[in-house]
Amino acid sequence: MSRNLKSSKELGILSGYELISEEELQDINSLGLLFKHTKTGARVAVVSNDDNNKVFSIGFRTPPINSTGVPHIVEHTVLCGSRDFPAKDPFIELAKGSLNTFLNAMTYPDKTIYPVASCNDQDFQNLVHVYMDAVFYPNIYKKEEIFKQEGWHYELESEDAELKYNGVVYNEMKGAFSSPEQQLFRTIQNALFPDTAYGVESGGDPEFIPDLSYEEFLDFHKKYYHPSNSYIYLYGDMNVKEKLEWLDQAYLNDFSDDPVDSEIQFQQPFHEVKDIEVPYPLSENDTSKNNTYLSYNLIIGTSLDRDLCMAFQVLEYVLLSAPGAPLKQALIDAGIGKDIISSFDADIYQPTFSIITKNAEKEQKEQFAGLIRSTLEKLVKEGLDEKSLKAAINYYEFKYREADYGQFPKGLMYGIQMLSTWLYDDNKPFLKMNANRLFETLKAKINSDYYTKLIEQYLLNNNHVVLVTLIPEAGLNAKREDKLKEKLAAYKAGLSKEEIQKLIEDTRLLKEYQEEPSTKEDLEKIPLLDREDIDKNAQPLYNKEVMIDGFPIVHHNVFTNGIAYMKLIFSLDQIPKELTPYIGLLSTVLGYIDTEHYSFLELSNEINIHTGGISTDVACFGKKGKPGEYLPTLQVDVKVLYDEMDYAFDLLKEIISFTKLRDEKRLLEIISEVKSRLQMHIMSAGHSVAVDRAMSYFSEASRFNEETKGIAYFKFIERLEEDFSNQAGDLIEKLQLLMNYIFRRENISVSFTSGEDGLATLNGRLLPFVEQLKTDAVEQTDEHFDLVCANEGFKTSGQVQYVARTGNFIEAGYEYTGALEVLKTILGYDYLWNNIRVKGGAYGCMCGFSYISGNGYFTSYRDPNVKETNEVYEKAAEFVKNFTVDERDMTKYIIGTISGLDTPRTPRTKGVVSMGAYLSGTTQEDLQKQRDEILNVTVEDVRKLSDIVKAIVDAGNLCVIGNENKIEQNKDMFKEVKTLLK
Repeated sequence: MSRNLKSSKELGILSGYELISEEELQDINSLGLLFKHTKTGARVAVVSNDDNNKVFSIGFRTPPINSTGVPHIVEHTVLCGSRDFPAKDPFIELAKGSLNTFLNAMTYPDKTIYPVASCNDQDFQNLVHVYMDAVFYPNIYKKEEIFKQEGWHYELESEDAELKYNGVVYNEMKGAFSSPEQQLFRTIQNALFPDTAYGVESGGDPEFIPDLSYEEFLDFHKKYYHPSNSYIYLYGDMNVKEKLEWLDQAYLNDFSDDPVDSEIQFQQPFHEVKDIEVPYPLSENDTSKNNTYLSYNLIIGTSLDRDLCMAFQVLEYVLLSAPGAPLKQALIDAGIGKDIISSFDADIYQPTFSIITKNAEKEQKEQFAGLIRSTLEKLVKEGLDEKSLKAAINYYEFKYREADYGQFPKGLMYGIQMLSTWLYDDNKPFLKMNANRLFETLKAKINSDYYTKLIEQYLLNNNHVVLVTLIPEAGLNAKREDKLKEKLAAYKAGLSKEEIQKLIEDTRLLKEYQEEPSTKEDLEKIPLLDREDIDKNAQPLYNKEVMIDGFPIVHHNVFTNGIAYMKLIFSLDQIPKELTPYIGLLSTVLGYIDTEHYSFLELSNEINIHTGGISTDVACFGKKGKPGEYLPTLQVDVKVLYDEMDYAFDLLKEIISFTKLRDEKRLLEIISEVKSRLQMHIMSAGHSVAVDRAMSYFSEASRFNEETKGIAYFKFIERLEEDFSNQAGDLIEKLQLLMNYIFRRENISVSFTSGEDGLATLNGRLLPFVEQLKTDAVEQTDEHFDLVCANEGFKTSGQVQYVARTGNFIEAGYEYTGALEVLKTILGYDYLWNNIRVKGGAYGCMCGFSYISGNGYFTSYRDPNVKETNEVYEKAAEFVKNFTVDERDMTKYIIGTISGLDTPRTPRTKGVVSMGAYLSGTTQEDLQKQRDEILNVTVEDVRKLSDIVKAIVDAGNLCVIGNENKIEQNKDMFKEVKTLLK
């Protein structure tokens, strides 16, 4: 029975709170209530509706005063045990054994939030209880080891050993600062706000994190983690009165009103443009040529100006984000860099607008700033393209109405969005929650000078500008590492023998603390559901083969609120292997280059005016239980309202049948942008990149992915850009050849996600589209990749590593069982977590075992180690062989595993998952069998999996992406050592 409120009157008498405001949130079919806790002044916002995926979060304003990362370290440490839940890692215990749909904590430049979500009422209450206890009564005051483990500590194994820094946050931020883009965005924000909390690094700068003392750390928590400084958020279908009364009685009522000075200060405008240059590291073998970042950055009003913020989202898209956007194109045409990145960030008090060009030269700085101003002046004078404005507004309106945040609960995203105003005005949590009327207002202003006036006021007549230049310096990381070693060596040299012995003893004691498990009594204080609370049925697949005008499609019948999600899937299994990398490029080119009837800017406008987006991608589907078989595909996805289906098919036909591939200038622009985005992906997601590379040593499907998306594809793009003038003709021929190979009637399958009424929109439209696909003969092939176990170490300028080990258990003679999903939970949150994160200091570690292909992997994320992590993988089978837990712990692992399988799916995701199962040969019966095996797994079942783990590790497939010095120090582990980025 739904418990969502229609009015605050339904709450009756509510003690402990004062109702401040009540608002109908029509756009999301909810009631918004704002309360103030009478005793403490805690702010509470409730969004009541019938969404079963309930969300709770508690947040605090946490403005830092320096770059030691104290807000970030506090965020990590409060989840390491508390008064009612003294186990060493309640967060991980919850991850192992709750039905959560979201569980995490996040540090922002001015706030720290602790959100949880669950569809199960009792589980939701358990999560709320643990998190409230964690933030208000953490064990950090009793155990300094928590600060050392999660923040930073000196590490000294013996008198002769090298003194080092270690700590989870320390290594996490070394990883973050390894990305040039991350370093640039941090520098921009710090430079724009020199006098406020935004002028320092809330996450922590690795150079300054070791300056933080334990006492300062505790003082920060003591000051800011108080109900008077809190923002509590409840969302979804729940008994609101019961929840509010529990919060009051269990926690808030224990505190008094103690106002906290945490106000976010306003940065006064600059009188003149500031010019800042900072170095960033390249590897020794990298070239500094065309590797400078230029950025032009401004402050735009405040986040409390809702209309201004939305208008600037639109302007950012029109000026810079859309393909062919005028300001972006002007910079590209002038040869100032090769990739333009832009952002409008309205999540802080004073939003920032940034224009960034990558792969430029320092000497182009003045030309860069001048061209930005002259182009904007020209646009003000001549006016903006009306279709581009309409397309941008429709783009954001479609996203807003769809509210598809992928794996993240929409209630979570609404709560984060609310803080972009609530944090700066106690009375305005719901300011941006009713935006439908705003979109109509913005559309009505298209024919006026509203948008050009905004450009004039905020982008031209605004001196609050910082020009930040990020200049490459080869070997800078090595210099910094040497400097750090010298600093630590000097510090050690200045210590007495007794002080050195104390450091050795502290290191030993910390390791003892980390190795000592929580007591059974402490672990059992963390609430746990029963197995009976778990749904016995697997999530359903929605696959029904139907005929539309005599053509077969797969329909996924789910409620979509009038949106059709159509996926055109073209088989690639007959394409010559030499063309494989060109498929990846073609998927980017389509829709991003001129067609017979549209320029690529016009095409982008038409797509966004009439649809929710058309995109192309390459995807590979394994065949269940057959590791050697796979289906490579190119997919064209379209999101469209039912009544716009005619336009959708017209645009699809335009892209597939009338794309013009002979524009060499545009092709080179796309190639340069692809290279830039791949570099960013490799540096930010090195753990998955390393896994894909290591799997490509033995798996044809993984090799296909590697050739179209991975390191091999990056190297292919790199070569194309370097020698484009000589390769352009051949490139165009191959892309045209691919068009003939791919877009053929015999290759196409159609996936269609909609309600039953949506199917009618395909009548008379789908078949004519299919019939105009290519029919001329092409040569059929049945080639295979030449697979080699390369075992590579890839050197980068980064400060951390990503260590991957892979293999295939089906090829080794073993069968998949649902128990492997439970093993993934056990290893990820127990063995790997304890050895790689807790003891090793890596930010993340994970593993997986594919139900379809039999591929298995281990990988680490932002890891200070290489050899030590690999040794942990090699000992995993022994851990599994000797695995022993009681029935309660086994239940916990099962619940945590089911939680991962039962993440609520959006309508689009239901279609995507269902079609993936269809193409791989997975049935509902298969999924039910997997679930039954999970629900009935025993300790003995887990132990039997040790041979599978051993087979994966013994396959010997290793790939590491990491710091150049660290790779060189461990080069005996690899068959090949290479520089990754030039």
